[in-house]
Amino acid sequence: MSIAASTSTDKIIVDKSRNHRNKAVSRTVRATRERLQTGSSVPSGFEREMLNLYIGSALHSAIAVPVLVSLIAVVGVYLSGNLTIVLWAVMTLSAHAVTLMLARKARKKDISAEKVPVWRRRLLLAQLLMGLCWAALVAQDCATCGDVRLGFFVGTALLFALAVTAMGTFLLRNALLCTFTPVIAALAFVSLTTGNQIYIGLSGIISLSLLFLVVMTDRMNRANVHILSVQSEKDDLIAELEVAKSMSDEARRRAEEANLAKSRFLASMSHELRTPLNAILGFSEVMSTEVLGPLSNPTYKEYTNDIHRSGEHLLNLINEILDLSRIEAGRYDLNEDAVSLVEIAEDCVGMVQLRARAKNITIHSQFEAGMPSVWVDEKSMRQVILNLLSNAVKFTNAGGEITFKCGWTAGGGQYLSIKDNGPGIPEEEIPIVLSAFGQGSIAIKSAEQGTGLGLPIVQAILAKHNGEFILRSKLREGTEAIAILPARRVLESLPPVEDVAAPVRRRKSFA
Repeated sequence: MSIAASTSTDKIIVDKSRNHRNKAVSRTVRATRERLQTGSSVPSGFEREMLNLYIGSALHSAIAVPVLVSLIAVVGVYLSGNLTIVLWAVMTLSAHAVTLMLARKARKKDISAEKVPVWRRRLLLAQLLMGLCWAALVAQDCATCGDVRLGFFVGTALLFALAVTAMGTFLLRNALLCTFTPVIAALAFVSLTTGNQIYIGLSGIISLSLLFLVVMTDRMNRANVHILSVQSEKDDLIAELEVAKSMSDEARRRAEEANLAKSRFLASMSHELRTPLNAILGFSEVMSTEVLGPLSNPTYKEYTNDIHRSGEHLLNLINEILDLSRIEAGRYDLNEDAVSLVEIAEDCVGMVQLRARAKNITIHSQFEAGMPSVWVDEKSMRQVILNLLSNAVKFTNAGGEITFKCGWTAGGGQYLSIKDNGPGIPEEEIPIVLSAFGQGSIAIKSAEQGTGLGLPIVQAILAKHNGEFILRSKLREGTEAIAILPARRVLESLPPVEDVAAPVRRRKSFA
């Protein structure tokens, strides 16, 4: 039972114990989705935001209505000389003060979704109270100014009030209707009772203006709801991206830990893997050379040779895997020293020359003379050159040619170039060949299959030296592998230091 549980646990990429970090984000995502899926013209989830926006707008533009009322009162007193309009102004300002008091009280409280309809009704009642005050303006009388002047004054004041109210209340649905329905009713009543054509025309103008502004404020209200909806969707996407990023980070962390554990395991198994192989190689070599006496059966001697060759192949495979694992685990240390790249290249050519002659392959060496030493790990650079030369010999057909160049780069560094005229690699397979355990189609079909680790090791070693590896190849045109060392790895010869102390001593002796 415990084994099965541990196996199922290992298959879980995301650590479920860390889900508490994403609970708040998940709640936000679910709430936003529910709010967006309500389907009403103004989603219930946005009523609270719209109400808060209206409260903020009412408080910020609180001075607009007092200025308008004061201006109307001053003009009314100037035209009629009647101070009753001052009482109207005081009443209207008091009603406006009630609206502001409600807005301030609502702002101090954190309005919950359940309390939104209650506060909305209160604010609409306050706007209705303001409407009654504006309707009272229609009842104002002026015996000295005449019907035309009075109608013009009242109409102008109501149009200004309608515009100011529309701009200040479009965030609160039906507020404009609540405010100016009493005004329309008052104008209609005066028109019907008096039959005054001025008030009849004024009723039509105010009604049409109200209808137009109701349509416009409704569109502005919907536009604000749409903006809030888009912002909410954006927040929803951000929240989901945060969840996905958290899960991705956790998965990547676990994958990196698993990869590092694998690399550390392979790097630490070097002694345990090589010890039995060395015994197999040693005893098989003793048996094949018949050191302790001849083998009675010649078939046994062939078997010992097969055992020795297989052991060498397995040892090379283990060495490559361990080299790559040490590089990935960060335990591949460089023992750097001043080394001649040309000398290492010549030694490596000599080591693969015998195998090349067995396939009738010619190796042309073109090394520039007088090249200074480079500051590298000699063992690693030998491994780089041997891997590249071995690949070239392995995949070059019998009777082929290999060109080995060593020279200067344009930036002052040094490079190694190994080019063959073998079958080549399709361009789309080059990334596969450069990946760990990756093999191209030519290598898979070849009788001499490798491990697919040679080129990744070369690439990693050159990266450790701050260098660069370039692989160029085309099908049926051969392959060129280029290893580049940067200019800072090249050791320039310094001029001899001048002895300045001797002339000083001579001058002193002459003195």
